[in-house]
Amino acid sequence: MSASLHIAPVSSDAEWQHVQQIRTKVFIEEQACPPEEEWDEFDQTSRHLLGWVGENPVATSRWRVVTHNETPFAKLERFAVLTAFRGCGYGKEMIQATLDDALHAGYPDALLHAQAHLQALYGAFGFIPIGDIFDEAGIPHITMIRPA
Repeated sequence: MSASLHIAPVSSDAEWQHVQQIRTKVFIEEQACPPEEEWDEFDQTSRHLLGWVGENPVATSRWRVVTHNETPFAKLERFAVLTAFRGCGYGKEMIQATLDDALHAGYPDALLHAQAHLQALYGAFGFIPIGDIFDEAGIPHITMIRPA
């Protein structure tokens, strides 16, 4: 049985550094995402979450408000779990916590750009694909929405 994951909003510079470390490992080092595409202007205005196992920061996500078909949606982004902690369900916990956080803030509708191979994972949370597969940071993605 895996240790429990504690998820909370990022509230300090030290926690933001943990987010940066996790995203650097997962997106820049493992997935070869160019750093200039990983770090963007939305980092300053997004709501970031950090997942901890004991004293170890192991997972992160962010969400921000976008407009889709004239409706405000929470756009879920930057889900990352460190390699050693994958396969424990922490990614699913991060997705649910991010959805819950956005809902609590008043955004019941959600969308994301899913890495194409993760469609089934997000589909289990009620996301449906719209449009065609496209390239984002050198990785095939598809837009998925989850209306309220």
